[in-house]
Amino acid sequence: MMLKSSFPNKTILHKRAVEPKRHSAHKVIKAENFVNNQLSGMANKHKNVVRVIPLGGVEEVGRNMIIVEVGEDILISDMGFEFVTETDNPGVSYVLPNVKYLEARKKKVRAVFITHGHLDHIGGIPYIMQRIGNPPIYTRELTALMIKKRQDEFPELAPLDIKIVKPGSRVRVGSTFVKPFAVTHSIPDSMGLAIETPYGNIVLSGDLKLDHHNGTPTDDEQDIWGKVGKEKNILFIADSTNAERPGWSITEREVIENIDQIVSNIKGRIIVGTFASQFARMIEIIKIAEKYGRKVVTDGRSIKTNIEVAIAAGMLTPKEGHIIDVREVEDYPPDKVLVLATGAQGEEFAALGRASRGTHKHLKFKTTDTIIFSSSVIPGNEVAVQDLKDSLYRFGVKIINYRTSDVHSTGHGNAGELVWINQQVKARYFMPGYGYRSMIHAHAEAVTDAGFPKERVILSDNGMIIDIIDENTIKVHRERVPADPMFVDGSTVSDGQSPVIKDRQQLSQEGIFVIIAAIDNGTGKLRKSPDIISRGFVYMKESQELLKSARGIAKRIIEESTLKQEHPNLDNIRGNVREHLARFLLQKTGKRPIVLPVILEI
Repeated sequence: MMLKSSFPNKTILHKRAVEPKRHSAHKVIKAENFVNNQLSGMANKHKNVVRVIPLGGVEEVGRNMIIVEVGEDILISDMGFEFVTETDNPGVSYVLPNVKYLEARKKKVRAVFITHGHLDHIGGIPYIMQRIGNPPIYTRELTALMIKKRQDEFPELAPLDIKIVKPGSRVRVGSTFVKPFAVTHSIPDSMGLAIETPYGNIVLSGDLKLDHHNGTPTDDEQDIWGKVGKEKNILFIADSTNAERPGWSITEREVIENIDQIVSNIKGRIIVGTFASQFARMIEIIKIAEKYGRKVVTDGRSIKTNIEVAIAAGMLTPKEGHIIDVREVEDYPPDKVLVLATGAQGEEFAALGRASRGTHKHLKFKTTDTIIFSSSVIPGNEVAVQDLKDSLYRFGVKIINYRTSDVHSTGHGNAGELVWINQQVKARYFMPGYGYRSMIHAHAEAVTDAGFPKERVILSDNGMIIDIIDENTIKVHRERVPADPMFVDGSTVSDGQSPVIKDRQQLSQEGIFVIIAAIDNGTGKLRKSPDIISRGFVYMKESQELLKSARGIAKRIIEESTLKQEHPNLDNIRGNVREHLARFLLQKTGKRPIVLPVILEI
């Protein structure tokens, strides 16, 4: 099999997976000019071209967004954000996909399909929808409730047009048909998509795993994926998050059975730390607590929000008084209480973190408490989680985690499950998505090791343009659409080149060095020796010689400039002082603080 170029009489033979070169080798196209550039000319030449562009989620976990263009219709799958750390992006709340390409073509955007209700798939909706014309959103019932709940936090925005779809239906948007199908994930009402094109369906898995018995998928799974595979499928884009793990994942059914057994045998109070995103598990834990006569305390905003949504969706119908406020936790015997708490990742201000430091107003640990960590440790949180566990052990509590008992399972399929799904779909081409680069590579290796042709695997980057020309021809363009991430900074959205973000990064790493000088308006001479303020750069009491030299440099530059000119340009003087001081401080300390000269005429 060969992947053909879109140019006539030219065929490209591939010895390996279709993989792009690094970003520096590609030309990024300005979105506002995109409709008139060379690629648009290609699209017109091949009037039935189908275009796929991942805008996010193929170089990271989060920020998921893939666009599919069929004729004059642009369809979007998911609109998530990515969580960030203060170290990398100080002051930034979230990272969004870059949607400049869509802004330039908003008249062609027909619909947004949301595969499930996790924030890495719905979190960008309040920040992006108005930018692209506020198209209708198609999703399942629980996901719609979660979108509406989050949208309530943005009352200034225009109402969303949300349409409920059901698995097995065939939805028309513009001139294109989309068929949703149910998938298994850690949140109910998750779905995948089959988008019809002239050359077969483009199948997007969303996040998923398989329900199975010892590596044999259940009848429901076999029925769902069997129906997907009976269709003619041209391209399969699938979840890679757990592709680096071999075999098959533990099922959620097994996790719930284990938690049920643990709860039945514990006599004291139980505190369960988990992700609020483990929606289905929280529902089952509440049911288990009710089964054994335990009141449930929900402690943490995200957990409370998701439980409210579950009740509104009819997925949870607790008895009156079964769920109590954390302020009532001491009103019941310890063996009659189960606490669902946030903070299992060691977050400083979450419920478990505050309780571990003794600063929680209501939750005070006892030696008879058992804490169940029904979650894995997210990479990068290892130190914070270890500190949390060390603090908890000082209270004499018992801790159960996923390393000692099967009390957690991922919402994403391991490599064995992903290979089985790929073999059911039987698409001509395959693009691993939804994950870091290493995960995508592992997914590609797993399916090719199982027999899928390497030359039909596409390893993509954010912003890559993939054109399906016909059933046997795919063109991966060297040009890219804008894909630098957008930042949610307070109530504003800025692009990745924002000088504000860069200044914060420099401040957090190098500090600031301010020099203040006053010039006599009449004589042009300095009123006094310049003052210096330093924060986050050097400890001033221990750096007097450095500060003395810096003060001398500033004084010399200012005096030379004022003597040479009758009416000196203060902006030029500030620039000269900044340049000379920055060079001097780098030579002496190896650091690049923000140098801020403040020069006043008095």
